[in-house]
Amino acid sequence: MQKRILLVEDEENLHDAIKMNLELEGYFVISSYAGKDAIDKFRTNRFDLIILDIMLPEINGFDICDIIRLEDNIVPILFLTAKNSSQDKIRGLKAGGDDYLTKPFNLEELLLRVSNLLKRLEMTKTIISEDIIMIGNNKVDLKSYTTTSSSGIVSQLSKRQAKLLKLLYERKNEVVSRAEILEKIWGYDVYPSTRTVDNVILSFRKIFEKDVPSNTYFKSVRGVGYKLIC
Repeated sequence: MQKRILLVEDEENLHDAIKMNLELEGYFVISSYAGKDAIDKFRTNRFDLIILDIMLPEINGFDICDIIRLEDNIVPILFLTAKNSSQDKIRGLKAGGDDYLTKPFNLEELLLRVSNLLKRLEMTKTIISEDIIMIGNNKVDLKSYTTTSSSGIVSQLSKRQAKLLKLLYERKNEVVSRAEILEKIWGYDVYPSTRTVDNVILSFRKIFEKDVPSNTYFKSVRGVGYKLIC
């Protein structure tokens, strides 16, 4: 089956050159030149690999990677960027990038890295993804959007609730600001009140903290946001 690649690069000439060479290798390439469009294309298509620049219009590549990883832990992400400091590389890999190639680059090396990431993807597909997390004695299935208490009570979550739980879980014991939550869970085009986040956290307290004191798992940090303790 032809592998599908999302190419996110705003330098048009470089974009066209990469796209042409990927297509010569037999890949199906979908183009994006800006952050919001890249997220839209990711959400409406299936991809086997994402090639992602960092310095993009609207939303930078680091934030795009964060958003993708809240929804997909599997698809490989290859950062292709002029940002070549150690701090940038570390940030990209911490955000969930699988590889990091700096400009200028050797085309043959890029194609080899693409091939290796796609081979790794096939191996990864045989491993069960981490869709089950534990918060206290409650089991959360992020795939079916359900929680099951120790007494067997099942609660249904919305997609946004599940994404927020995943974000907090991946950053557990760290404070996540309300602003970051709004951007990554509700999106850059929708700006509800920060009370929206507080209301979702309140719904989590009703599910996860019924038998323990409030703030046991979902710690409120006044004026900043929330952190998950588990």
